[in-house]
Amino acid sequence: MYRYDEFDHAFVRERVAEFRDQVARRLSGEMTEDQFKPLRLMNGVYLQLHAYMLRIAIPYGTLSSKQLRRLAHIGRVYDKGSGHFTTRQNLQFNWIKLADVPQILEELAEVEMHAIQTSGNCIRNVTADHFAGAAADEVADPRVYAEILRQWSSLHPEFSFLPRKFKLAVTAAPHDRAAVQVHDIGLHMKVDDKGERGFAVWVGGGQGRTPMVAKKVRDFLPEADLLSYCEAILRIYNLEGRRDNKYKARIKILVHETGEAEITRAIEAEFAELQGKALTVPAPEIERIARYFALPDLETLRARSEVYETAKRDPAFALFARRNVHAHKVPGYGIVTISLKPTGAPPGDATSEQMEAIADIAERYSSDELRVSHEQNLVLPHVKLDDIPVVFAQLQKIGLGDANAGFITDIIACPGLDFCALANARSIPVAQRLSERFEDIARQAEIGDLKIKISGCINACGHHHVGHIGILGVDRKGEEFYQITLGGSGDETCSIGEIVGPGFSSDGIVDAVETVVDTYLKLRISADEPFLAAYRRVGQAPFKEALYAR
Repeated sequence: MYRYDEFDHAFVRERVAEFRDQVARRLSGEMTEDQFKPLRLMNGVYLQLHAYMLRIAIPYGTLSSKQLRRLAHIGRVYDKGSGHFTTRQNLQFNWIKLADVPQILEELAEVEMHAIQTSGNCIRNVTADHFAGAAADEVADPRVYAEILRQWSSLHPEFSFLPRKFKLAVTAAPHDRAAVQVHDIGLHMKVDDKGERGFAVWVGGGQGRTPMVAKKVRDFLPEADLLSYCEAILRIYNLEGRRDNKYKARIKILVHETGEAEITRAIEAEFAELQGKALTVPAPEIERIARYFALPDLETLRARSEVYETAKRDPAFALFARRNVHAHKVPGYGIVTISLKPTGAPPGDATSEQMEAIADIAERYSSDELRVSHEQNLVLPHVKLDDIPVVFAQLQKIGLGDANAGFITDIIACPGLDFCALANARSIPVAQRLSERFEDIARQAEIGDLKIKISGCINACGHHHVGHIGILGVDRKGEEFYQITLGGSGDETCSIGEIVGPGFSSDGIVDAVETVVDTYLKLRISADEPFLAAYRRVGQAPFKEALYAR
C-alpha cells in the first residue's frame, strides 16, 4: 500500500500544528463557533447531536494492521470503545472531545493517517473497489489511479472551495463494486481492443434529495489523460455550478439542467483547451505508484482438502465459505469479507477489542492488509484457502463470524437521529430490528441476495436510493415514519429505487419489509431468481398491493 513521502509527512505535521492552535483559540473563546466551523470541517470535525464527531480518511479503503490498531487505541482512549465504518470507506468516532482532537490527529499522523478533506466543499476521500488488487475479475488495480487522484486533489488550490462536496470512485472489474454511477465522477476502468487501459467516465451521479444516475461522457479515456480530463470536469463545475442554493449546487444538477449532450461538449472543449497545460500521467509514474500496490509475495498454492473437509462437517463454515469468500487472482487464496452486521448490532460498528483482534488476524493471515468496504464491512484480501477455517473460528470468537455477506441482514445504515444533527429519524434501531426479524440464517439463504439500505434523512448517507429495498426516515409532525423504495441498485446496472407509497410508522416498518420479502418469495419464478431481477420483471404493482391492500 502507499507510504507517505517527505511531502506527505511535512504536510500532515504542519496541518496538525495549525489545527492545534485553532482549537486552542476556540476553547479560549478567542474564536467563535461560526469562525471555527470552516476550520474544523477542513480537518474532519463535525458538531453532532451529543458530541463532536471526527471522520478519519481511509484512502480507497486500504488499511494496515498497525493502522487498525491505532484506530482501536483511539476508540478506547478518546471515544467509548468503538468506531463506525462508513459508506465512504472512512471511520467515524462519534464521542470525541474537541480538546482531544489535535492529539488524536498527531497520533494518527504517526501511522500515516489523517482527517483532511473528509468534510467541506472539496474533493472527498477517493473510494475504490474493496477487492481491488486481489479480485480475479479486475483488469488492473484501481487503487493505483485512486492514489494518483488523491495526490492530485489534496489541497488543490482551484478545487478546495467548490460549490459543494465532490466525490470520485474507481473500479476496474466488469461487476461494479464501487457504485461509480452514483458519484460526481465515476471511473470504470477497461482495456480496449488494442490492449490499452482507459476509463469509461461517468459524471453527475449522486443521491441525496435529488438522486440521479450519472451520465457517461466518455466511453474510453486513455489512462494518461486521467487528471487533465478530471480537471476539465471540475473546471466546468467550479465555473458553472450553482452557489446560490446548496440544494442545487452539486454537479448532478448542473448536468441535469445543462443536458447530457451540452455538458459533454463543454467538458470536451475544456479538455482540448487544457492539452499541453494540465498534468498528464506518464507511464513511468503509473508504474512507480503501481509498485506500492504490488501483490504481496503469494506463492501459488493448491488448497489441501482441509477447507473442503471443514465445509463438509460444519454447515456454518460451509455457508461462510460460500457467502463471505470471494475469488482471488492467485490460486489457493481467497478474499474474506468480515461482516460488521451481527444480529442486533449497529451496522458498521466495531469495538476496539474487535479491531485489535482483526488486526492480529490480518497480520498473520492476510499479508498485514485490510480493506474497508462501502457496504460498511471489513475485508481480508489475501487469505490462503487452507487458513480460512481458522480465520472463521477466530472471527466467531469476537462475534463477527456471520455468514451473511449480501444477505438481507447485511444492512447499510447511517448513524441517523441517534447521533446526527441533520437526521429526521433513527436508522440504527430499524436496522437492529430487521436483523433480529431475519436472524435465521436458513431463511436468509432462502431469500438470497437482497440489499437493504437505510437513511435517517434525505441526505442519503445510508444509500437508500440504491438499495434493493431502501428505507428513508422522515419526520411527520414529530413522529418518525419510514418511506420504502424498491428496485434500486448501485452496481453496473445502476438504478434509483422507486417510492412505493405512503410511509410506515416505526412500529410498522419491519412488518412492511417482511411483506415485501414474502411477496417476492411468492412471485419469483425460481429459487435462483434474485429479488432485484424479480422486481424488474414484475414491477411495483404486486408489492404495492401487498403493502397497502385493505
